[in-house]
Order: sequence, then structure tokens, then C-alpha cells
Amino acid sequence: MFARLTSLPRLTALGALAVSFAAAAPATAQQAAWPARMPIRLVVTYAPGGGADTMARLIAPKVGQILGQTVVVENRPGGSGQIAAANVARSAPDGYTFMVDAASFSTNPSLFKKLPYDTARDFTPVSVLARFPNMLVVTPTLPQKNVQELIQAIRSKPESLAYASSGNGSAQHLAGALFAQRLKLELLHVPYKGGGPAMTDVMAGQVPIFFANTASGLQHVKSGKLRALAVTGATRVGALPQVPTLLESGVTDYEVYEWNPVLAPAGTPADIVAKMSDAIAQTLRSPEVTKQIEELGGRVDAMSPEQAKTFITAEMQRWDGVIKAAKIQLD
Repeated sequence: MFARLTSLPRLTALGALAVSFAAAAPATAQQAAWPARMPIRLVVTYAPGGGADTMARLIAPKVGQILGQTVVVENRPGGSGQIAAANVARSAPDGYTFMVDAASFSTNPSLFKKLPYDTARDFTPVSVLARFPNMLVVTPTLPQKNVQELIQAIRSKPESLAYASSGNGSAQHLAGALFAQRLKLELLHVPYKGGGPAMTDVMAGQVPIFFANTASGLQHVKSGKLRALAVTGATRVGALPQVPTLLESGVTDYEVYEWNPVLAPAGTPADIVAKMSDAIAQTLRSPEVTKQIEELGGRVDAMSPEQAKTFITAEMQRWDGVIKAAKIQLD
């Protein structure tokens, strides 16, 4: 059925998450007005050109303008975000280092036996920038033209159809695992080393199904190299108004997004966290930034620190169940 690895025997970090996030900011007052120097670092957990990097570079100039200091983007890719996260966790909680991550922040505690940081204790949520639904896309030559036809084809010949992903434990892998679990399907998983190679093989017909990132997959749907059957969000994507949601297509209790949180090292003063969150919200709500995010198929969130904490906790709990059921574990 799935690409199976050893089952994770316990959920790390979840129980203490809400308490530790709430306790992360110290009671001591900051010594000087913030920001008093430059630059402010936005450490990105993935390589240039990816979704997290795109969002960081989109907001950095205007956030810097609002705060009156230079905001620089620094990429530290590797380890599904672990390299950058470990760096930020060790950084001084002085308001000059923040992290822009991806949805993997909420799944890594369940996927890996050990992380070089404590997800619950080492970070303070600042915001969630935006949510991007995936697209359920197929090879254009596949006979099935809608989600229900695809489901029937999978059920009629279990494991006869496969879905590609950018790797074990990736957002695409988990989106497919949840799809199979919700519908009780036997759907073969084919992991690739990156989303680019996976999408290329789906376009070529080597693997028929893919849960594509909306931002990177839109151009191929519009060009006819991929056929979009549905989007995984609660509402349709403005750039593809003719494509229904999976919910509209009869898949109940299915809503999946890729998203980008902003986090600070634990201990960053609450007033600095609030000021940074406000600057991010102003930036995201500016017409030019909102338009760019919508053109990529996303929806602006601009969550407050409290909303971000609640959202991240819920995502960790939800994906832990999916990961355990699919017996996914990474070394």
C-alpha cells in the first residue's frame, strides 16, 4: 500500500506544546527599544526558490520598511528544516532572528525519532503567513476525468494506480496518505528526491497521480501537461475556478494545505513578538502582497501569535494520527 517504514511509537512534544509556547516569553522588560539595530534575520528552512523562500522574500522588504530596519533572508536548507531550526533554536532571543518554515514544522516531531531541538520548548510562534492548497493532478492521458471516477478505478484494481511525492514524509506523501485513509483505498506511494522530478514523471505518464503544490503546478495545469481533478482546500482556487474541491467531489473531512509559519527563539520578549507579528500582518494585507499570494493559489492568513500557536498545535495532532496510521518514520 504505502511506502512503509517503522512505526513511530510515541508522539514527541505535543503534550507540552501549548504550555511551553505560552511560557516562552520572559517577564523581564526589554532593555532598549526594538529594533534598535540591523539586520533582522529571516532564516528560511529550505533552499532558494521553494515556497518558504518565496514567502520570506515576499514579505521581507515591507516588514523592514514598517519596522525601520533591514530584514535579510538567510537560507539554511537541509534535514526537512532541521538545520535551520536548530540554528534558530540556539540563537539569542533578542528579536533579531526569526524563522520562516513550512508545514514540516508540525510533522517532523512525528516523523523523526530525534530532532536537534525541542519543537515545543525552543520556539515561540509569531504568525502563519498563508495557506496553499495542493492540487490532485493526474497524467493527461489517464481515462478518469473526475475524482469519483479515479476512486472507482483505484477500488476496482487495488494498488494498480500509484501517486508520486517529493519524498517519504513530504507534504505530498502525507496528502496522499490522508486521501487513502479517508476513502479506505489501497494506493501505492512512489517517493522521489524532490517535487520537480516527481512532477516531471507524472507529466510523462510514469506515475499517474500527484498532489502538486499549487504554486508550482498551476503553469503545468494551464498548459495541459497535467489535469487537475480537485484542490485540497475548503474553497476553490481563484486561478482555477473550474476545478472543484475534494470536499465538493465527495471526499468528506479532507482539507489539506501547505503553510508557512514564522517562529522566534523561545524567550523572545512578548512585546517584540507582538510587534513583529503586527508588521507581518500589515505586510500581508497590503494589496500588492495579497495579490501575489492569491496569484500563487494561496490565501493570506496573517495569524496573531495566539492564533498561530493554536493552529500549529492542531496540525501536529492531526498529522501525528495520519503518520501513525500509515506507519511512516524517517531516520
